[in-house]
Amino acid sequence: MQEIIAFNEQRAEIYWWMSSLLSRELTAEDLSHYHSGEILTFLSGLAMTPELKQPAQDFQNALQRLENRADAQLELAADFCGLFLSTPKTGALPYASVYVGESGLLNDQPAQDMNQWLTRYEIAQRKEFNEPADHLAVELDFMGNLIILANQQNSEQAAEPLMQAQQQFLDTMLLNWLPAFAQACQARDPFGFYAAAVNLLLAFCWLDRAFLAGEGEAQES
Repeated sequence: MQEIIAFNEQRAEIYWWMSSLLSRELTAEDLSHYHSGEILTFLSGLAMTPELKQPAQDFQNALQRLENRADAQLELAADFCGLFLSTPKTGALPYASVYVGESGLLNDQPAQDMNQWLTRYEIAQRKEFNEPADHLAVELDFMGNLIILANQQNSEQAAEPLMQAQQQFLDTMLLNWLPAFAQACQARDPFGFYAAAVNLLLAFCWLDRAFLAGEGEAQES
């Protein structure tokens, strides 16, 4: 039980990290942290998992290019705005409604579905993040909290429905649009920092989905 709790904490931290990365422009202090040994060690650890090796290395390469980029913080902020705060025609908007909503507009059915998930598990969206509920950062933050909610149960049997909910959430709320979002980032992020980050996130989500499916099989056998 303690091993799965520790593993779940690591999973939650990755979702929270990506939520933070994709929620706002990075500051100079943030960039300094990204160039620290701590982050490089973390990425090297991710790269030891075969499914994450290439996307983790690609993100490391993007960080290395960033060190040599003139006015890196300002340029990266411009990349963020161009991708995530523009229009579907010129950027890669981080809202599920744009990719799987019927209208292609913001606050379509995926945002309503996400509000239902938040209500069902009594997980609040951060008040300071005033975005529609189907923003990728909100969904990733929710996933991290759902993982920790499973950790707080007093037995594996009690945690199992929450582990199943995590797989359902990945299938119906993240992996149904994240591949298209990653493609949009790849096409519209010439420098490639955010494209590399989203590709790493996508690879991790597929890996996490496989882990959750394997857990389900193990519980049944």
